[in-house]
Amino acid sequence: MRITKAIAAAGAAAVLALGMAACASDDSGSGSGGGNGDGGDKSVTIGIKFDQPGVGFKEGSKYTGFDVDVANYVAKELGYTDITFKEAKSADRETLLQSGQVDMIFASYTINSERQQKVSFAGPYLVAGQDLLIRSDDSEITGPDSLNGKKLCSVTGSTSAQNVKKEFANKVQLQNYDSYSKCLPALISGNIDALTTDDDILAGYAAQPQYKGKLKVVGQPFTEEPYGVGIKKGNTDLCKKIDTALTKMVDSGDWKKALDKNFGDANYTPDDSKNPPEQIACS
Repeated sequence: MRITKAIAAAGAAAVLALGMAACASDDSGSGSGGGNGDGGDKSVTIGIKFDQPGVGFKEGSKYTGFDVDVANYVAKELGYTDITFKEAKSADRETLLQSGQVDMIFASYTINSERQQKVSFAGPYLVAGQDLLIRSDDSEITGPDSLNGKKLCSVTGSTSAQNVKKEFANKVQLQNYDSYSKCLPALISGNIDALTTDDDILAGYAAQPQYKGKLKVVGQPFTEEPYGVGIKKGNTDLCKKIDTALTKMVDSGDWKKALDKNFGDANYTPDDSKNPPEQIACS
């Protein structure tokens, strides 16, 4: 199938190009599966986002989203029967893995060379693209190069807004928040003009009942964001087992079912020339 092994080319600006999420228990506790990938004591702690509808979302005791479905599938394939979800904010992901508070992270976690210095990645299981979320009546913002003089939401631990300022609009004003969900009321009220992150996340926000008709995705993605499964640095054995599970998810059709289930209402379809993506080599 299309999620075959591939060794990513390394270059000066090496960003990898290139494949998968169901629900679980409680959000407390520390990593207990040991990260060995054999089911161990049958318990595992997985980091996800709690505030990204369609991707990783917590409502009461229920966890939903594509990342959650992929995480559940992989964990069960690895033999875990007790799955604990823990919130993994963007700024905390490396620390959670390095300190052993989680065993794996499925949290819209883009693989890049800087992060690979600190953690290892299996996958990827989805290639998204950075885009912009704006108010529905905004006709001025048409892409990242139209943001000079505008206020753009920036989230601690994410590089999305900084990338826009560096590459497209050096006069954009970055407004810092600690989560994307806190950007949304500010966008509605006009305190910021745009929110930028991956298009799947933005589509999930725009599809929420309270924002329907009020927000829209510009629809001009300008990066590639390969989502990987974060694991402790150097754990190649676990990486290979996760990749095997991801391959099975694609080949069985469950990857596509999870995609349709979580993004059908948001009218979001990732670029099918890049999805399902090819996996990078475990290292």
